[in-house]
Amino acid sequence: MHKPPHPIRSKRYLLGLLSALMMYPLHQAHAQNTWPERPIRLIVSFPVGGIADSIARVITPHLSQTLGQPVTVDNRPGANGNIGIAEAVRAPQDGHTLLLTSGASISINPLIYRSQPFNPQTDLAPIAALARVHLFLTVSPSVPATNVAEFIAYLQARPGALSYGSPGPGSSPHLAGEMFKRAAKVDALHVPYRGAAPALQDLLGGHLQFWFDPGIGLKQVEAENLRMLAIGSLQRSSLYPDIPTLAESGLPGFDADSLFGLYAPAGTPAPVIEAISTSIASALEQQSVTNSIRNLGVTPTRMDRQAFISHHAREQARFASLIEDVGLKVD
Repeated sequence: MHKPPHPIRSKRYLLGLLSALMMYPLHQAHAQNTWPERPIRLIVSFPVGGIADSIARVITPHLSQTLGQPVTVDNRPGANGNIGIAEAVRAPQDGHTLLLTSGASISINPLIYRSQPFNPQTDLAPIAALARVHLFLTVSPSVPATNVAEFIAYLQARPGALSYGSPGPGSSPHLAGEMFKRAAKVDALHVPYRGAAPALQDLLGGHLQFWFDPGIGLKQVEAENLRMLAIGSLQRSSLYPDIPTLAESGLPGFDADSLFGLYAPAGTPAPVIEAISTSIASALEQQSVTNSIRNLGVTPTRMDRQAFISHHAREQARFASLIEDVGLKVD
């Protein structure tokens, strides 16, 4: 005959279970309330002095203030952002390591690299968009063209004779160059560099004739050492309102923008990601922050987190056919 449970033992079991259930959320709440417990490391997957680094230096003071701990920039450039991404993916999932990189590194690198030890779309958690980085079609003074139509005619008369540089294979300036070649029906030689700075130096030195500048060479344009012909965006830049878009200049629909944003290792607690997202939103409400970003030649871009996540899939679909057409693969 089945014996009923002992009332005292049953009561002790229930009290123990209730206590365990109550302690778990209290422990979780304590962990969330104590974050951040130490300085936050912000990995930037591009070199010091570039646009990504400059954006990081603009936003980190605000992040430090609102999150209550110093946010320090750690540049880990290389492989079109993959070096920095790999470093972020390996980091603890505790909210003390963040990543600032381009959307192209997340969406396009998986299309062009034959092998990656990680999947940026699943191994990283998108947090917030920061800025839309524009690409400016800029030429050497040795090129006599003063507008896009003249430049296209100049290229068409010299198929394969002119060279353009980029920070590396598969970078946004490289893809913009390939997009331009196909839209304008011209031929030119792509010269990849390890970063934007050396490409700019060779353009200034006359070893290249043009490139799609991510913003690093704007001071050289203002000093009249280079000539800006157009912007590779759907809208004009507020910094250069008189410079036409390529879409306005006979290449309809031309859009080579890249959205830069903030990411964390996948598995970082949701409340931590939400706190960082809120801090970024408040930073982008500060006029001093947005003015500093605009002065870099880029556009501050607020976007809710779900829209930011969806953006990556759209970008991958948008560039997939171009990458396949180019036959672009990197070991």
